[in-house]
Amino acid sequence: MHSAAPAAGASSTTADETAAAARSGGSVGARGPACELPVTFDIAAYWKAGAVDRPAKDSPAVEEAADSLLRQGPVTAVCEIDAKPAGNIGFLHVWTGAPDAGDARTVLRAFVAAGGAVSKEKYRPFRAGGLEGVEVEYLSTSEILDESKQERALAVSTPEGPVVLHLGGLDTEEHQRMLPAHELAGKTLRTA
Repeated sequence: MHSAAPAAGASSTTADETAAAARSGGSVGARGPACELPVTFDIAAYWKAGAVDRPAKDSPAVEEAADSLLRQGPVTAVCEIDAKPAGNIGFLHVWTGAPDAGDARTVLRAFVAAGGAVSKEKYRPFRAGGLEGVEVEYLSTSEILDESKQERALAVSTPEGPVVLHLGGLDTEEHQRMLPAHELAGKTLRTA
């Protein structure tokens, strides 16, 4: 049994670490203390969930800056699940939108397009816990670093609005190490 998180500087993934990353460490969503969401799902062992805090509304300029950072397409970041306690550098971000934002495919396409320079998008249907949606894998290119990295996201529609789960990562290697956690979240996704 894996009793401690992998070392933060670990550069290779063993079979035990991959299995541990896919093991449930609890769930988030509904009216839970970490993140209030219209869905629930399991997070990987050692990952830590927290609500995305919006800055105090001190001024319209601060509020506008916060909105631009926390909004991507038709959805707003509301929860982040941090991989650092599990030894990875990255987050699984949860984004939600208004009920009239569109169906899951429309929302996901707008989310990806708003992310900047992307290519090689591969969309496919997604089903879990009675929910139907869309999942996408793609490459995101950083204009600053002039490097591409893999990313993955999925979107589902709920009566309260769309939900997008997005997994990025520092680079493609880090993204690959965190994929079991994203897959766990997707497999256990259900309405709250």
